[in-house]
Amino acid sequence: MTAVEIAVQNAAGARTAFENGADRVELCQALAETGGLTPSGGTVDAVCEAAGGGARVAVLVRPRPGGFVYDTEEIALVAADIRDCVRRGAGGIVVGALRRDGGVDRGAILRWKDAAEGAEFVFHRAIDTLADPASIIDELAELGVDRVLTSGGAARSIDGVDVLAALARHAAGRLQIMCGGGVRVADIPSLVSAGVDAVHLSARARSADTAPSGPGGGDTGFDITAQAMVAAAVRAVRGA
Repeated sequence: MTAVEIAVQNAAGARTAFENGADRVELCQALAETGGLTPSGGTVDAVCEAAGGGARVAVLVRPRPGGFVYDTEEIALVAADIRDCVRRGAGGIVVGALRRDGGVDRGAILRWKDAAEGAEFVFHRAIDTLADPASIIDELAELGVDRVLTSGGAARSIDGVDVLAALARHAAGRLQIMCGGGVRVADIPSLVSAGVDAVHLSARARSADTAPSGPGGGDTGFDITAQAMVAAAVRAVRGA
């Protein structure tokens, strides 16, 4: 059965996701601004508690915005953050690292896999920077990656649906292909028909908070996880 994963940024979002039928959540921070960064330890604790345990919580560990080529210091930082997230109970870790020539940074992935200590290991949309996403699937499977998050290299997953179908065929059960990136509820039946193992979306809406943030606080309001959107996505997957 195709799983539904919701990207959340706090415990309230996790509760909304699970109360409306999501199978798991990916936790990050600064999703709209950066595409997601490593959340605080306190947030990991709160989300694992809201989930009734961390088995269904995957934590994005990404030390900065920008590309996915990391130096030695950054690789060590990610390893330390992975160990901390697993210690706090996270059941999954979401990472990605590439070489400057576009290949997988095997050294980083192996170090991070070791730090994950058996937690589910997910390679994120760093794969979508490649001209040929399928070119690294065999290597990721060999490295012990459990799941890959990808839009099929497109801005929106529905526009990469043919690539997603090819990736699912190529993976052949060795690792899961999870589509994510601009997913709308109306897209879900076609994405499920492509053979993906999971559908990932943020189900974000803007809060109604009007408290002023001042000249240094950014935009007024903040992102929340929309109950109706989660429920609609779950219905679409189950009915596909």
